[in-house]
Amino acid sequence: MITVIGETVADTFVPAHQPTPGALDLRVRPGGGPANTAVALGRLGAPVTFAGRIPAGPLGDLLRAYLSDSDVDLSRAVTAAEQATLALAAVDGDGHAQYSFYANGTADFQWTTEELAAATPSEAACVHAGSLALALEPSGPLIEKLLHERRTTTTISIDPNIRPGIVPAERYRRLLPGWTSAADVFRLSSDDLAVLRPGASLPQACDDWHADGVRLVVITCGADGAYASLDGQRFQVPARPVTPVDTVGAGDAFTAGLLYRLHTGGALRERLADLTPDLLIRALTFASDVAAETCRKQGADPPRLADLAA
Repeated sequence: MITVIGETVADTFVPAHQPTPGALDLRVRPGGGPANTAVALGRLGAPVTFAGRIPAGPLGDLLRAYLSDSDVDLSRAVTAAEQATLALAAVDGDGHAQYSFYANGTADFQWTTEELAAATPSEAACVHAGSLALALEPSGPLIEKLLHERRTTTTISIDPNIRPGIVPAERYRRLLPGWTSAADVFRLSSDDLAVLRPGASLPQACDDWHADGVRLVVITCGADGAYASLDGQRFQVPARPVTPVDTVGAGDAFTAGLLYRLHTGGALRERLADLTPDLLIRALTFASDVAAETCRKQGADPPRLADLAA
């Protein structure tokens, strides 16, 4: 199975047209980068379990339904006493969202060592982590330690999903070597790259992370497609043209599509020992299709495998 560690977030959207003067009507959708990745994996048909701390109450019910209705195993998820993490999203005319997060002391980041060990099965073929849960305390250091411990027996995938409005850029840069020394797969966006390695070219950043131990680096560049480096061998695939409703969850869906194809191709084991260039190109192309379909709907609503076939 694939285990995803991280946060669930109540994404709160501000509609462009407000029906009531003097009031702000909001629409709440389930989200959170790691949760979106787990949902996309489940909808594609991958065996996936979610290691998260999900609150009780109406928002927790919404988040649990989002995951369980998408065939994500929640048997190891923690029912947390703390409140849910909120994100207030304003979407511009091009479909790009700007976020304000309310994450101080919320459920997602209050892991204990015992909880985290119980939530992440040792037999997982792949453990995927990232986003705020990997960058904030107390969760971040505990998750990073677990990734290093599992690295010899499990494929480790990391998506940093940078949020500089919450976590200072300098902190991300300080944490980066710990992540790249644990990861077999390191997926990030070109915006993330600009924060983590300002001024670095794509090849330069990839070479540095290969030196840290990463086998596969994938950098998504929006409408310009995806750039990948496998042990220094470069690949590029175009993005599928789409008129987006918004881009919320597109990167998370891309990561899920990539891991799904690596899983079905038998490459998620032994540090990607069986990953061939042909399989990688097919995985990147499939991931681009999954991301494009996600952009066709509001919020993080990734497609099912049957939707892609249609």
